[in-house]
Amino acid sequence: MQHRASTATASRRFTGLAATTALVAASMLAIHAPASAQAAYPSRAIKLIVPFPAGGGTDLIAREVANKVAVSNGWSIIIDNKPGSGGNLGVDAAAKAPADGYTLVLGQTSNLAINPTLYPKLPYNPEKDLTPIVTVASAPLALVVAADSPYKTVADVVAAAKAKPASLNYASSGSGTVAHLATELLQKTSGVKLTHVPYKGAAQGSTDLIGGQIQMYMSSVPTLIGYVKNGKMRILAVTSAKRTADLPNVPTVAESGFKDFEAVTWFGVAGPAGLPKDVVTKLNTAFNKALQDPEVKKKLASQGTDALGGTPEQFAKLIHDDIGRWGPIVKESGAKVD
Repeated sequence: MQHRASTATASRRFTGLAATTALVAASMLAIHAPASAQAAYPSRAIKLIVPFPAGGGTDLIAREVANKVAVSNGWSIIIDNKPGSGGNLGVDAAAKAPADGYTLVLGQTSNLAINPTLYPKLPYNPEKDLTPIVTVASAPLALVVAADSPYKTVADVVAAAKAKPASLNYASSGSGTVAHLATELLQKTSGVKLTHVPYKGAAQGSTDLIGGQIQMYMSSVPTLIGYVKNGKMRILAVTSAKRTADLPNVPTVAESGFKDFEAVTWFGVAGPAGLPKDVVTKLNTAFNKALQDPEVKKKLASQGTDALGGTPEQFAKLIHDDIGRWGPIVKESGAKVD
């Protein structure tokens, strides 16, 4: 009896020891599980912040390209419109998000290259707080007038402005935007003085131009092309170095008598600083593939936008170079935060 009891006790001890050993082994296995056993990126929806309202040029580009990326890769990409403070609100939200690849932002020239000079207390540093992923597209600006305007060319505007300095009003979607600074550059190049009327976005400026409250408007081609095609506005010139494919009969500002004039707005995807290299590579590859799709290129071109693409390093250089380019123009213009 005593022998059988002793044997049973030993058996229970052995069973308990075996269970404990198995538990420890399982625990160690979980701790040291290789990365390949973890869920592949992306394992859930990716949020792409658009730092401007829905329906604008930036939003249209974001939705077109993100949809192609999502469909082609079987991913879920959610567009999150987060406007405010010249695009700063949305970019700052992305910069402060976890660096896991699930929060991205479609930044552009204004909030990545101009605002660092325009805003004395910008809550983020584009070169330190973000990881560039890919340049998505670029679009020229357009100088437009109402369809019934007496001005047919840029030369007509310059002549009228020289005859009566500061008598012509021009609209932009805000102080310090690419459109505002491009018009300031045009004034400097042509030696004229116009009166700036900044708006809180593109819609009201368009309405007032058509209504005759202002005489001209500078904004991105994607923002204005709908008004041009329905006959409510007339484009005098585009600000790119070459004519746009969708507007072959519209001259450039350079062709209109102002040599070497060029001012475009670009768009690019970025994430928080410190994104894992493999995540950046996967996103860059997916977006580049989408931007080479003929249908995507065609749809962007119909909005006056050129699909781009490229490496993260090229996007980083673009941001750096344009901060240096636009900074002096911001200071010379005297632009102030609205």
